[in-house]
Amino acid sequence: MGKYNPEHFRISIVLSFYNEAEVIPELLRRLRQALIPLVEQKQITAYEIIFVNDSSTDISEAVLREELECHKDIVLVNMSRNFGHEECFIAGLAQAQGDAVITLDADLQDPPELIPDMIRAWKDDPEVEVVYTTRKERHGEHPLKMLVTMLGYRFIRAISSVQIPLNSGDFKLISRRVANHVLALSEDKPFMRGMISWIGYKQIPIYYDRDPRYDGAENTKFHVLSRRVIYSWLDRPLISYSDEPLKFTLLCGFLLSLISLLYIFVVLFQKVMGWYSPGWPALMCAILFIGGIQLMMLGFTGLYVGAIFRQTRGRPLYIIKEIVRAP
Repeated sequence: MGKYNPEHFRISIVLSFYNEAEVIPELLRRLRQALIPLVEQKQITAYEIIFVNDSSTDISEAVLREELECHKDIVLVNMSRNFGHEECFIAGLAQAQGDAVITLDADLQDPPELIPDMIRAWKDDPEVEVVYTTRKERHGEHPLKMLVTMLGYRFIRAISSVQIPLNSGDFKLISRRVANHVLALSEDKPFMRGMISWIGYKQIPIYYDRDPRYDGAENTKFHVLSRRVIYSWLDRPLISYSDEPLKFTLLCGFLLSLISLLYIFVVLFQKVMGWYSPGWPALMCAILFIGGIQLMMLGFTGLYVGAIFRQTRGRPLYIIKEIVRAP
């Protein structure tokens, strides 16, 4: 048997969301419009749509509970508090029962109509384990956000220890094998794009144009220059998949130490020439030299302490308050 049984082939759709009450009805309509024909054509035998609610404060949960009364294709996972976008995807993967799992955001910027093409690309090649989507155009987004995002992607790719595809987000299909590997990693600050790239296997792209948010760009939950987004990039792709910041710290320490040593020769030259001002030059040499040494030591220490701390803290990535399935 290959990577799936064609007689019992199930797809899981995992969506991480926060305050998307205005979008959910249209999202469900378009998802079902893409998935039901696949069942009728026997390309898949069943599907499930897993909504992971990151402790929304609007009526998103009520909207989904109302849908659950009429439809059996929905699973609602409520988190105990707001844990974050990536943690919710991991929680959804843990609940998914499909032979393949498709992750996407709930804001309808990623078109559900692309799902049949993703499934087809995955089934056509027995070696493919991941089908990721790459954006050709990003409509409805501010030019500043586009510039910062473009530079951010290229910077992370340049310093990362794994090759993360450019302009590719969380809209992707992963096999059950890859999903199990992701769950086994148990990273403290998960970064799905980096984790899936790190796992390996054959991964292929599908290209598409990204739409604006269904309920307007002003309702986005991820402002590119917000503290939440900046800290997330620092904690996840930058720190988890690269030690370049620590190496940069070490380099700064080395350069400062070198400058301080060179400055000693300047002080000696000034003394020989009679330009010496007692006290101040020696003090500056000491400050620069000690500061450089401290930066070097902090860099070395941080390189090890950071890795040890993340691995030994042992906190769960998330806590699920309840899981609601259709009767």
